[in-house]
Amino acid sequence: MIYLREKTKDERVRSERQRLKKLYSQLEPARKALAAGLIERAAFMRIECEDLEENLRINGWTEPFQQAKGMEPYDRARPQGQSYQSLNGNYLKIIKQLDSLLPQEGPAGGGGDGFEDFVTGRDAQ
Repeated sequence: MIYLREKTKDERVRSERQRLKKLYSQLEPARKALAAGLIERAAFMRIECEDLEENLRINGWTEPFQQAKGMEPYDRARPQGQSYQSLNGNYLKIIKQLDSLLPQEGPAGGGGDGFEDFVTGRDAQ
């Protein structure tokens, strides 16, 4: 039986960086230079989000908190949940920026939604 060694965080980030570089490899050189920093951040953020997700899955989103001795404890949001929400939102913004660097492709056939053809045909009459 082969036992797979779990990857370190650095190995996981490196693997994600390579995956993203491959996805965005068709960018023209100027855009590729812009994408390089975004790819670095996105790779790190994705791995951090995965680790935070695991922590939240195991420990939950809230924890009991007691303001002072003798006071009734209550549930409050765990800092990991707040970090996850912020980090995940920023990760999604970076992915959106990366996707905006890709060449825009129209629908198959290049006809768009048909409005241009309608206007052109109408004006030709």
